[in-house]
Amino acid sequence: MDFELYFDPINIEDIGIVANEKQVRLADTFLIYSEKGLFPALESMDIAILGVPEERNAYNNKGCGLAPNQIRKYLYNLFPHSQRAKIADLGNLILGLKPEDTYTALCELIAELLKHRVVPLIIGGSQDITLANYRGYESIGQIINAFTIDSSIDISPDAQEFHSKAFLTSILCREPNYLFNYTQVAYQQYFVDKDTLDLMNKLYFECYRVGAIQENLDNIEPLVRNADMVSVDISSVRQSDAPANGNPSPHGLYGEQLCKIVRYAGMSDKCSSIGFYETNPLYDTNGQTSHLVAHAIWYFIDGFLWRKHDYPYKEKESYKKFHVSINDDTHTIVFYKSKKSERWWMEIPCSKDKLIKYERHYLIPCSYDDYKTALNNEIPDRWLLAYNKITI
Repeated sequence: MDFELYFDPINIEDIGIVANEKQVRLADTFLIYSEKGLFPALESMDIAILGVPEERNAYNNKGCGLAPNQIRKYLYNLFPHSQRAKIADLGNLILGLKPEDTYTALCELIAELLKHRVVPLIIGGSQDITLANYRGYESIGQIINAFTIDSSIDISPDAQEFHSKAFLTSILCREPNYLFNYTQVAYQQYFVDKDTLDLMNKLYFECYRVGAIQENLDNIEPLVRNADMVSVDISSVRQSDAPANGNPSPHGLYGEQLCKIVRYAGMSDKCSSIGFYETNPLYDTNGQTSHLVAHAIWYFIDGFLWRKHDYPYKEKESYKKFHVSINDDTHTIVFYKSKKSERWWMEIPCSKDKLIKYERHYLIPCSYDDYKTALNNEIPDRWLLAYNKITI
């Protein structure tokens, strides 16, 4: 696939990289497709940055298509990590005649990157681009878990309605469907109607209010560790920290909380794509929001460098294994604890035919608290949700 045909090169002079021969900046460690350079070779890359300035289906947020280069202005000038990941910036995707053309092109590009085990890092644009990201997995036949950070749950009661606040409807209605689990954090209850929450419960999906996760942000780590695809709507961050959005809220995550959750995504061996959406430079104050997103990307890379490659089904001998009987042996839950990272997983029992289909999903991340819950003769909620999905 000739990637170069799909992208406009970056004008480095417009970005404004701070020139200092004695101080290496993050841009100095990237392979950047610029007007003066060659297109990066992707075969040996860890992460590929894709600017996607698509905004034609943005809901009340026209101008978010300007975000990719604005975010790069801050990202490129950050100092690099002590270790180095192999990162390429492919430039900005050339938009199609219609939004659907853009989605199709991006779907094909993401599928190719996933085949080469390169993590696509998308800088949007509006959040409906998440549909194209999902279709990339669909193209390679991979059943996935999706994780969204958003102040609202983007579902519409009208299956034909499509925009950045209704994209999830299109994902749920696709057949065959490759979405095994959907988790959303940081939603604000006054932005979500009861019917939507009822639907999420019926589908055994996990949704957590912003107030609930702020009580202990570390509880989010097992949730995001289970995700293949991560989608970030900047409206999940309170307006005082991220004003650059047409649908802001005075409440939400703090900027540092977003960075922490995104770092967890980077740490996960399972996370194979991430997108940052809905930043609108037209509403920004001194580049504050673009700067925050640049920091979040920096933290994702930081987490990526921390990866321990301890996903359980690869090397079970690297784990401590615990069997916990529940209700007089009615259920026995098997737990795994990594000797490398001390992180925990639970095993969901399933038949051989289901095991083939859900090979990547019968071991679910959990916490030590889930293990203690089982020791107290109670079934952890996350185990029960996954068990119901696999056995139906």
